[in-house]
Amino acid sequence: MTQVLELQFATATGKTTTLTIDAPKSTITAAEIQQVMEIIITKNVFTGQAGALVAIKGARIVDRQVTEFDIATT
Repeated sequence: MTQVLELQFATATGKTTTLTIDAPKSTITAAEIQQVMEIIITKNVFTGQAGALVAIKGARIVDRQVTEFDIATT
């Protein structure tokens, strides 16, 4: 199973942008996440087509499990 940390931000154009971080440390806290998100906004680290990141919308860790099947193709 793999995990990703999704950081969700509101943009200047009213849209939502999500930054995804692979393999977050298991001991990460909500306070640490909030602090990093505030720095990203304050320092204007990322700007995309939807505009600058202006507010925190949320954060979550997503677990993903993939099961592959060995199927021969003809």
